[in-house]
Amino acid sequence: MSQRRVAVIQAGTSLFDTPSTLDRMEAHCDAAAAEGVELAVFPEAYIGGYPKGLTFGAILGSRFPEGRDDYLRYWKSAVTVPGPETARIGSFAAKMKAHLVVGVIEREGATLYCTALFFGSDGSLMGKHRKLMPTGTERLVWGHGDGSTIPVFDTEIGRVGAAICWENYMPDLRQTMYARGVNLWCAPTVDEREIWQASMRHIAYEGRTFVLSACQYLTRADAPEAYDCHQGNDPKTVLIRGGSIIVNPLGEVVAGPVYDREAIITADIDLDDVIRGKYDLDVAGHYSRPDIFNLRVNSCVQSPVSFSDPASSLPLPDAESI
Repeated sequence: MSQRRVAVIQAGTSLFDTPSTLDRMEAHCDAAAAEGVELAVFPEAYIGGYPKGLTFGAILGSRFPEGRDDYLRYWKSAVTVPGPETARIGSFAAKMKAHLVVGVIEREGATLYCTALFFGSDGSLMGKHRKLMPTGTERLVWGHGDGSTIPVFDTEIGRVGAAICWENYMPDLRQTMYARGVNLWCAPTVDEREIWQASMRHIAYEGRTFVLSACQYLTRADAPEAYDCHQGNDPKTVLIRGGSIIVNPLGEVVAGPVYDREAIITADIDLDDVIRGKYDLDVAGHYSRPDIFNLRVNSCVQSPVSFSDPASSLPLPDAESI
């Protein structure tokens, strides 16, 4: 069956309060399930949060103690993959009988990653994608992903992959995913600008793929009182205004964008439109020129240290023990 119902979930995080965010996510999943969706995409950094407006106590050449405390608070609100939080998210997917893609802040050792997680309709954690290139000052608090987590999953509802926020502007990453046959391109983001819509339409048209972009809607009220962001302390201040959208393989907007509120945005799609679209443009097939251009992708895990005896490497303590 080529007909599917998909959704992007425009929602905010309870910053630095991961249990509350999971409660909010469960409510959104219940609402999406009532609409019969088979795939729901949540925004970038939804679990763990996108602390927009914080400086993390840094200026060029200097870091200050309050920034270290902010990082510790952020690290404690992140999740391990797999872990108890991912098990709970998996239970949401199983209850929905739907696939989920959700942005999380992943903790490994002392380093944080901006990650997209993929869950099957049975609740299983299928895999993850770590953001390859954090943007701007995100590099202060997030590590870089590597080529070992650029998956495209062949599922009963289509071939699902993800590019996070400004990764969508990386031509080589896009071509990698096109070559892997993605037809449900998930774009978790916090980019609220109107030009983002143009980018989503371009990717859909270039790759002849459905694009599902979920953006956060976040206000100052979603942050704790102790949150010294440069936008100020008015609870009504909008930090991220949304703009979630669904686009078909001919670059036509089929749902959204929606701004200035939380929303579940759904669309009924026909995956056969991917093949109809590639009739005259398949950039990883008949419209490529491998005699001229060649892209090499290093898909190996990159580790700075290797141990011949795994037992000689001790993990850092978890958040609960600090």
